[in-house]
Amino acid sequence: MLCKLDKFLNSLYRYSGYLASFFLILILVFIVIGIASRIFGFYIRGLTEYSGYSLAAASFLALAYTFNENAHIRITLFLERTKGALLKLLTIWCLAVSTFFSGFLAFYFIKMWVVSIQIAERSQGADEILVWIPQTGTVLGCIIFFLCILHNFLKIFFKRQND
Repeated sequence: MLCKLDKFLNSLYRYSGYLASFFLILILVFIVIGIASRIFGFYIRGLTEYSGYSLAAASFLALAYTFNENAHIRITLFLERTKGALLKLLTIWCLAVSTFFSGFLAFYFIKMWVVSIQIAERSQGADEILVWIPQTGTVLGCIIFFLCILHNFLKIFFKRQND
């Protein structure tokens, strides 16, 4: 059961990384269209806003993937110098604090997203898009990142029991 859940979560993190790369490609497309539109003398409203929305979505969707692939800058310089029980204790402490803060962040991102839906908030840009639409990518990325850290935190305890 836990092995299937582990595989599912790892694939979720991978697909989150794929979705982040899609938003990076969108940024490229929006920038190229913006440059081409200036060269050919026409204007497309909202391209800079859409680039910013895509950047936020890509950044947050990539968090879980990079954390799971050990690509985040972590406190490994500090942890590499410790061994044995102290290393396990420090790892548990770091993941517990990270779980708390990422959960706190995810909770308030969800709350912000729900409020944006309830009041039908619109962006200040030229396009006046409903704000909850671009916020969805960041909220999903935050939730997946919280699940990733919680998953890694709980794996420490399940590995210890199985050993």
